Amino acid sequence: MAKRGGFPGGMPGNMNNLMKQAQRMQRQMEEGQKELESREFSAKAGGGAVEVVVTGKKEIVKVTLSEEAVDPDDIETLQDMIVAAANEALRQAEEANNELMGKMTGGLGGFGGGLPF
Repeated sequence: MAKRGGFPGGMPGNMNNLMKQAQRMQRQMEEGQKELESREFSAKAGGGAVEVVVTGKKEIVKVTLSEEAVDPDDIETLQDMIVAAANEALRQAEEANNELMGKMTGGLGGFGGGLPF
């Protein structure tokens, strides 16, 4: 009579290895995410007249304006430069996040390439 249940062919050992790899990957992702969150990304606009600094958490922490950027008769240009610099700094932070995730999940290959099932 066939044995019911269990994992024929030593599957529990493979499952343990898979779980250990998953836990190691999770730790690496957490460490990488903490490192990313502590980084700062800056971007300038208007030839350097405006600089915006954001963290890896995508929070604006600093806006620097040069005197020549502040023209009371042309507030719209200043606003546009701030938006442009902020968006570029946020794009850099997002790119770094995507790069981190790509490194962490690169071996998975769409959940088929790196996993044994």
